[in-house]
Amino acid sequence: MYTPRFNQVDDEAEIRRMVAEARVAWLVTAAPDGVPQASLLPIIWRPGDGGRGENGTVIAHLARANRHWRAITNGAPALLIVTGPDAYIHPGWYAAKAEAGKVVPTWNYSAVHLSGPITVHDDPEWLRAAVTELTELHESGRSDAWAVTDAPPEYLDMQLSGIVGIEVAVEKVEGKAKLSQNRSEADRRGVVAGLATEPFPGAEAVAAAMTSGLSDPRG
Repeated sequence: MYTPRFNQVDDEAEIRRMVAEARVAWLVTAAPDGVPQASLLPIIWRPGDGGRGENGTVIAHLARANRHWRAITNGAPALLIVTGPDAYIHPGWYAAKAEAGKVVPTWNYSAVHLSGPITVHDDPEWLRAAVTELTELHESGRSDAWAVTDAPPEYLDMQLSGIVGIEVAVEKVEGKAKLSQNRSEADRRGVVAGLATEPFPGAEAVAAAMTSGLSDPRG
């Protein structure tokens, strides 16, 4: 991922927060013939163990009917792309436009890339544990939280037979937040104000992320 120095996110806690908020990732792999394939999957990024797996592992699952998993070779490299909020940046929002006019449009966004060797799991107990973990994460805090054990055992077995598990041992972690950090504070304030008028999804979240980096948001 192309990441200029001022856009790098190096803090592990912040990167894990970004992934946890997104909750899904694009799994990208290349088949033996070199053709790339991608699937959007709910994920859990497990913590590392302090040793070889210091960056942890990501677990997910694919529908068995999805041919993507058949093109995966165990141990082959895989990329997980986690995307955060994004928004178009209108050049008229920059204070610099009135001063010199030397401005152009851009796009602000946040993203995390996790990469490492992939393994496909077909063991029913591994799948049951993974689905239980994913379910508990996304049902947590709901007053009517659903549990895997709520489903009839034979129905659950049938559903589990229709998926395969995915595990990526994370060897490389890249975090990026492109939030106009290379612009003046006046320009960034102008962008925040401009984003507040946008009707598009993501604009409010990008503005909030930018505001947290200003010296005095009330400015």
